Amino acid sequence: MKIAEICVSTLAIVIASKTSQTKVIRKRVLLMSSILKLFRVLFFYALYFLLCMVAVVTVLEGWPVGGQMLFAFGLPIVLVWWQEKRRSRKLEATALSMESSDTSVPQSEPAARVTAHDKRIENEREKTREANAVQSSSRTPSKPPKQDYAEIVRAGQSAAPALSAIAKRHENARPMSQKKQSNSRKSGWIPAAETATVAGREIGGMVYVGTPLLLNHHGYRDKCRAYIDPSLSVARTGDDRAGEGMSYWPGYSDISARSRATYLEWLANGRSDPSYDPGYMFLYFYGLERRFFVDQSNADAKDIIAEVRRLISLYPENHSVKRYLGEFLDIATLAETEFEALEPTFERQGWELPFSLKYAIGARLDKGENLSADWVLSWLICHPESHLRTPATRCRDEFLALFKIRFDDRFPNGLKVSKPRKHLKATYRAASSEFEGTINPTADGKPVPDISGLRKPVEIAQEVAVEVIDDLDKLSRYLGRNPEGRGSIEAHALLPLDLWSLFPSTEMEALKEWAGGIMQSGGLIPLADVIEKLEGQRSTKIGKRQLTGAADALARLGFGLAPDPRFALRSPKPEEPVVLFDLGEQIEKLEDVSANYQTALMELALASFVAHADGRIADAERKALEAQIASVAGLSEQERRRLEANMVWFLAVPPDMTLLRRKLKDVGVEDQTAMRAALVGAAHADGVIQSEEVASIEKVYKALGLDPSLAYSDLHAGEIADSPRTVRAAQPGNSGEAIPELQKATGPVLDASRIAAIRSDTARVSSVLGQIFEADEEAEEGRGSKDVALFTGLDAKHGALLLDLVGQENWTEDAFEQLCGKHGLMSSGALEAVNEWAFEAYDEALLDEYDGYDVSPEIADAVRQKLEGEGRHV
Repeated sequence: MKIAEICVSTLAIVIASKTSQTKVIRKRVLLMSSILKLFRVLFFYALYFLLCMVAVVTVLEGWPVGGQMLFAFGLPIVLVWWQEKRRSRKLEATALSMESSDTSVPQSEPAARVTAHDKRIENEREKTREANAVQSSSRTPSKPPKQDYAEIVRAGQSAAPALSAIAKRHENARPMSQKKQSNSRKSGWIPAAETATVAGREIGGMVYVGTPLLLNHHGYRDKCRAYIDPSLSVARTGDDRAGEGMSYWPGYSDISARSRATYLEWLANGRSDPSYDPGYMFLYFYGLERRFFVDQSNADAKDIIAEVRRLISLYPENHSVKRYLGEFLDIATLAETEFEALEPTFERQGWELPFSLKYAIGARLDKGENLSADWVLSWLICHPESHLRTPATRCRDEFLALFKIRFDDRFPNGLKVSKPRKHLKATYRAASSEFEGTINPTADGKPVPDISGLRKPVEIAQEVAVEVIDDLDKLSRYLGRNPEGRGSIEAHALLPLDLWSLFPSTEMEALKEWAGGIMQSGGLIPLADVIEKLEGQRSTKIGKRQLTGAADALARLGFGLAPDPRFALRSPKPEEPVVLFDLGEQIEKLEDVSANYQTALMELALASFVAHADGRIADAERKALEAQIASVAGLSEQERRRLEANMVWFLAVPPDMTLLRRKLKDVGVEDQTAMRAALVGAAHADGVIQSEEVASIEKVYKALGLDPSLAYSDLHAGEIADSPRTVRAAQPGNSGEAIPELQKATGPVLDASRIAAIRSDTARVSSVLGQIFEADEEAEEGRGSKDVALFTGLDAKHGALLLDLVGQENWTEDAFEQLCGKHGLMSSGALEAVNEWAFEAYDEALLDEYDGYDVSPEIADAVRQKLEGEGRHV
């Protein structure tokens, strides 16, 4: 007992002496750090004060004296305070990271607090030691003390409860984090077939659970974002679906307790709810990409790839999801698939060519293979510099199919591309920003050529794509006006003929039979009936675009529609008849006609107007019009059929004099001359000038602002001779006075050469007469001549829409739809129209679809400058 007591007392003395020494050392360290801090503060204050004085003398001389003093003395104080604050935070962060970095050594036990019970036990021990000392002094030193083992046993038994209580308190003094580890019995990577339980929630597998790894980034040691640390606090309910407690690069250890609970509930509920903020999905994805690339687990590779594909489908419109998860799949799929099994993709994934696409095409070029239409089209769609107009996306299936047809026609054996010298390599940067690596792929043991720098194949593909887009333009415009019209008869009829076999329709034969029955009954049918047959619903108001679509649809079936709104003086009203006729062949582009056809059509229209002047159409006048059509040279058989059908319509539908007067008010002098020549030629068509025809021409002259009496002199200058008929030839007589030449009638006389020059210019004549007899519905729509001239390529409605759009930088989808409705336009068609106009005028889109519609500031400024140049404002 004595030896044990001496050891215990010695240990107590050593501990007490070490404790006192530690306190002294700690005081000295604190004193030295305070002294150093004082010198540091004084030094930097003096330095900042000197710099502020230099600034006052050189820059702030104009300031008042008080301001200069406040700047010179106050700013150094603020700077020193900010510097010390920043220094203290950095030291604290360093200390915390140093403590957490020592993972090999267990956490130190905190010193147990000395309680009253411990003091009482220590006092009892002290009394026992004193009593033993008295007994030893009274005994003779020659005899050793007799050991009372029973007393030792009794002392041990009496001290056992006290020692047990101390041990229990010491166990309770350990950090709570070690008790929370029981939330999850598993740690590390949890496979897909297993599940982990954290904070009372079964979260499934394919996650990391446990103490997070420490990563060294730029001198800081961060915790691995993907690890779910069970020792961290978690809220009872996860009500942070919006991700308010999430950062841009979230980590489980950094987000709030609410966000942790929300994340765990998202995992536990199947990880399929897209209403949660994408940050939770990214936090989950960080673990998947770490497992695939860092751990390189072959057992989990296929499950991870399938899971990432599923996650992309949850957020199809999120650009960050498409970019980061798409890049992962691009590399991961390549690691699991041979290049022969890779398939082309027709979705642009980012601002660079997909790595898998570059690998697949490069490997094929390295083997000397020609590229098929699928690979060339995939190259074009994914290329960052390619631009495909709206039909390529609105009519996606038709575009893909028609591109392959056109490409195979042009390159039956595929496209031969020279192999580039540069080898393919890529750098993968993790979405979590925690790791990156360089990839140098090979095919059959050889480096793969890099196609990134090739331009010629993309240019060839772009040429084919432009041709295809032009062929699909009519269908695209129809679907833009009628989003629900896909599958209708008109939509199918607007398909290019090459696609009819790929997109069959059972209703086309019924439409052919219907059109054939109308033709047999004379060909005349109300326009509203035609539109109802094609679109499936009856329209009370039919615009020029709608009528154009109907004519194009019927032309694909081999039937014509007169009048064609592209060349008609006016469009028919819904209740007025139109003419269905046989074109003789299927035609995809009705607008491709000769100049002679356009001129003949305009002259035929004017001739029919004069023929209607007397209220009836004589047989002679009808035959004269037919002869006029037959006399036109340079026409194809299809164009003659179209002229004959238009003549039937002109004679069946009388012209509107009110419309004519309104249209002829602002005609120029040269245009008036062309009109006068055409009207005079029409009046002479039947060889007889009726008084009603003269009256009609007088009305036209009056509408032109000319003297109506000019009609007589113009008619006299025509083809009919205004002189006595020759009975017999003149014979010479006796010489006498010379007979003066007969003076021509006074008044303006048409210059025949001038008229011929104007009429020979087909484009000018068509433009002049087309503007004069512009369709009635466009007049009702309020076409503004100033806006049309200012924004070439846009009609009045779209021009007015453009002026409203450039008035602000961003439009929500609802606001844009309301604005289009205000101008009588559909949002999808209007978006296409203004963006195509912008591409033609400024080589970029006006509206960018991202969180609504962003207006291009460059185009908006250009529009404002143009308006200011015209003396107008937005």
